[in-house]
Amino acid sequence: MSKAADSIRTGLGQAVSYAKAGARRGYRVHVPAHVNVKSIRTKLGMTQQAFAARFGFSINTLRHWEQGKREPEGPTRAYLMVIERAPRVVAKALRVA
Repeated sequence: MSKAADSIRTGLGQAVSYAKAGARRGYRVHVPAHVNVKSIRTKLGMTQQAFAARFGFSINTLRHWEQGKREPEGPTRAYLMVIERAPRVVAKALRVA
């Protein structure tokens, strides 16, 4: 996985941790228990290979999510939500300079 993807994943993990701690102070972030990865990918009009390559996922992991064999964990669900809502911004952030 690329350094940028690792950095984003780490940041998302920190954001989820912060959100959980903030919930005790009245600040809440909603990260759903389930994310429909195939729906996000097809809405973007991308093949599995293109989606995995663009956003830093293993093709096998992506297939397992789409087949319901595995579920993305919390920080990854948050990352997928960001991809769904702002795919161009994520792609731009991950591009190699």
